[in-house]
Amino acid sequence: MLEQVIFFTILLGFLISVILSPIFIPFLRRLKFGQSIREEGPKSHQKKSGTPTMGGLVILLSIVATTFIMIGKYAQPTIHTYLLIFVTFGFGLLGFLDDFIKVALKRNLGLTSLQKLIGQIIVSVIFFLILQHYDFSTVISIPLTDFSIDLGWGYVLFIIFWLVGFSNAVNLTDGLDGLVSGTSAIAFGAFAVLAWNISQLEIAVFSVAVVGAVLGFLVFNAHPAKVFMGDTGSLALGGAIAAVAILLKLEILLIIIGGVFVIETLSVILQVISFKTTGRRIFRMSPLHHHYELVGWSEWRVVVTFWTVGLLLAVLGIYIEVWM
Repeated sequence: MLEQVIFFTILLGFLISVILSPIFIPFLRRLKFGQSIREEGPKSHQKKSGTPTMGGLVILLSIVATTFIMIGKYAQPTIHTYLLIFVTFGFGLLGFLDDFIKVALKRNLGLTSLQKLIGQIIVSVIFFLILQHYDFSTVISIPLTDFSIDLGWGYVLFIIFWLVGFSNAVNLTDGLDGLVSGTSAIAFGAFAVLAWNISQLEIAVFSVAVVGAVLGFLVFNAHPAKVFMGDTGSLALGGAIAAVAILLKLEILLIIIGGVFVIETLSVILQVISFKTTGRRIFRMSPLHHHYELVGWSEWRVVVTFWTVGLLLAVLGIYIEVWM
């Protein structure tokens, strides 16, 4: 039966996104909610200016509807379901405000970095306090070792770092058509397998609901994209995958399964450090996907390569957890 639940959850999430996207895209276009392309970005991206953004709304609606329909059909939602939806919507709301300020108020930078950080910290602290109320374990284990450490109240700092860090990491990765849609589908699929393996039905259903939602969105987001997810989608997906890893007590494994997001973030950090300390750039442009564009790779080649790396890392993460 569990196999059927997983299959129909992915199918429902996919269909909702596929049905809603053609409705939202013309609506966003009429509202002139088009993406502004940074002048310092690759010149080839200027032609994308005006492409409807905030498509992450479709992803959010699909995730929520699919999760509650499927969990309601086969079980009763528990605190895990509500926490995952809370984090997804909390970070999604911050992304929506950021997108809205950019496209509707014509302030290209959206929310200030401080405003966004404060909002992310608030969502993360609420998430932690609810976990504490339910006596959630504050122990972190390191994969492939017997080492573990109880962070106690320090766990709140870890949760803030993980949720904020991965929401921003996914946001940084969202720079090419279909890149985040594909890599997030792979990463959530891996965590769905791990949740299924330890009979965490709710988390598995939520994870495959995300897979279905982003795959349906990918139909319209693949190159050449008809719509972008914007910060509405990328911040929500980043926060959600960190929350899934935390609830499964596989926090550190996220570094491997979400390795593409980690690599993209490190490329930005290394670029900034190198330029500020030596005046030289390590990459032609960061995040890393832009570097490969500037060395001559087509956008589609970059995206497929990153998807492949994400898939290999996801398989490695599953192998480490299940068979090692």
